[in-house]
Amino acid sequence: MAQAPNHPAPTISTHVLDTELGAPAAGIHVTLYRILDDGRALRLTQAMTDDDGRVRDLLERPLVAGDYRLEFALGPGAFFERLSLDLHVADAARSYHVPLLKSGFALTTYRGS
Repeated sequence: MAQAPNHPAPTISTHVLDTELGAPAAGIHVTLYRILDDGRALRLTQAMTDDDGRVRDLLERPLVAGDYRLEFALGPGAFFERLSLDLHVADAARSYHVPLLKSGFALTTYRGS
């Protein structure tokens, strides 16, 4: 079903902020997987955060209800090198935004709007 111009297609997005530096975290590698019924993870897309620390559309296809995994590669040598989050999408008619706040000592994420 086509979306009206003022109603973009639902997607999964993220925004990574480096709270230690007080700035967006540009260049973070983010991968989105679909979790299949047998538990295997199927890679859908991968992208790098832009200069504002954002990936505006990780899906690049119609959103369907189900389970997904969002994986952040935070860098070799850091205490937190990788973070994986499993998400359940119940309503495919809305978008899902998952911000990540990172520092050398803590990670925080939440369901954004």
